[in-house]
Amino acid sequence: MTEELFHKDGYIQQCEATVTGLADHAFEVDQTVFYPMGGGQPGDSGYAVRDHGQQIRIQDTRKDRERNCILHIVEEGEELPTLGERLSLQIDWERRYRLMRMHSCMHMLCAVVPAPVTGGSIRDGSGRLDFDLPNPPTREELEEKLNQVIAGNHSMSYIWITEQEIQNRPELVKTMSVRPPSGAGTVRLVKFGEADLQACGGTHVSNSSEIGKVRVESIKNKGKQNRRITIEFA
Repeated sequence: MTEELFHKDGYIQQCEATVTGLADHAFEVDQTVFYPMGGGQPGDSGYAVRDHGQQIRIQDTRKDRERNCILHIVEEGEELPTLGERLSLQIDWERRYRLMRMHSCMHMLCAVVPAPVTGGSIRDGSGRLDFDLPNPPTREELEEKLNQVIAGNHSMSYIWITEQEIQNRPELVKTMSVRPPSGAGTVRLVKFGEADLQACGGTHVSNSSEIGKVRVESIKNKGKQNRRITIEFA
């Protein structure tokens, strides 16, 4: 089992870790700052630095749910570390921070579009959510409302509740296609002031103002009532 340091603090950029397992082109450690792909957010990239200074390029991070660990996938041709080896793990912080800002922006989008979310994804610099929304607002109207909420200086905080509580409060799970991480007995809620509250295991900025100004790239019809809203950094 890998201790997920990013789950408590998304701003930690590096940590010391011990290699606890090896796989094809990947390794696992006892603790990590690398976020594994999930909830629509891509996995982190970065480096593992060995004691003698050699850098091992990590191109992606994935969750191995069967073994309840996180796999750090190395670039093709890179040498894997050895079992028991101590490493310094360093994420590509500029990329991660952009992903944090966009993931937080998707929460702000939920705050201004009062409709169930049927799907979504986050990329470096953009993100999209699909809403069960027969009559969407105009791009101009939505963009203005979204930027107003972002600029509202909503502080982010975590609230932990039991898995039983989340079952009794289905409104806290806004994405119908993605369920929050379970099995640990508790579920993490991400709260942005009075703007938004929902279950989420991703990484987020500490204040909505860090997201910066965004633009609505498109609102597309993806079915009878399904509308895909794509957001980009302005």
